Amino acid sequence: MVVSERPPVDPPQPATRSRAATRARLLAAASEVFAEVGLGEASVERICDRAGFTRGAFYSNFASKDEMFLELAGEVARERVAGVRVRVADLTAADRFDPQATDASVIIRALDVVGDDRHSTLLMHEISIKAMRDAEFAVAYRAQEEEILAEVVQLMDDIVEMKGLALRADSRAAAVIILAVWTDAATRAAVSGLDAAAATEMRTRRLSGVVELLLERPNAAQSRA
Repeated sequence: MVVSERPPVDPPQPATRSRAATRARLLAAASEVFAEVGLGEASVERICDRAGFTRGAFYSNFASKDEMFLELAGEVARERVAGVRVRVADLTAADRFDPQATDASVIIRALDVVGDDRHSTLLMHEISIKAMRDAEFAVAYRAQEEEILAEVVQLMDDIVEMKGLALRADSRAAAVIILAVWTDAATRAAVSGLDAAAATEMRTRRLSGVVELLLERPNAAQSRA
């Protein structure tokens, strides 16, 4: 009697979805715990308690806390890059671009996707601190930061072209300055315990001043000619 071989059977789709959901919940819980207490104090047990899972669920998805943190950092970077890309597409759509908006407000509104709430600010600081202490992690961190910067540079170029603007510096240098001021404003807001409205007002005020300095005004260009 010949028994025919059966082809390998893929795992059931519901189990795959369940595993992905478990992983996503663990990452979301880790994001909160890392932001609240820092990487050092964020134990596996604490993350599992927050997510509602056992240590077994953690170690079936991640080899270590550091591996989870690296994946979380990548996820944060991808979300920020995706947000900037969406905003670029949104602002370049003819029916969404407001030609009456001031030059500074267009740039500030465009960068509003970077993330400046207290949770995001705390988490990004934990990620940068880890990068300063861990050379291997720093390589991935720098690559992610470069990708974000490249997207912001593209955003700046699109706005400059749309509005017929000129910058006192090249778009990369301008993007570096704006992101640095943005990060500083978000940090100061978090340290000061400002609510969302007050934090937005501080960020807008600081960025408006910097953007105005970076923009080349026609009368200034003519006076130097």
